[in-house]
Amino acid sequence: QVQLVESGGGLVQAGGSLRLSCAASGRTGSNYPMGWFRQAPGKEREFVASISWSGGFTYYANSVKGRFTISRDNTKNTVYLQMNSLKPEDTAVYYCNYRDAWGKGTLVTVSS
Repeated sequence: QVQLVESGGGLVQAGGSLRLSCAASGRTGSNYPMGWFRQAPGKEREFVASISWSGGFTYYANSVKGRFTISRDNTKNTVYLQMNSLKPEDTAVYYCNYRDAWGKGTLVTVSS
């Protein structure tokens, strides 16, 4: 079993920045990628970004490319999502994912 706990969400003005963290515990020894997803009110959950186990490969949704950066620290079993130039449409609950495990999410609200 893997447990994921997200943190770092909050209220920010458009153009601002936030850094999300996801701490993993439990059976995290496998070499699997980790990712971030988000779900806006009334919409389906969507992919945001993912990173390989080594950190050498990263993937982004087109909507966040150039503004968000995903990284990980395997010594801390933590993955990060640096979000810059935030837009109101980035408002959503952000979820961390590892294999079939999901965190409970952290809310990001971007005001215009």
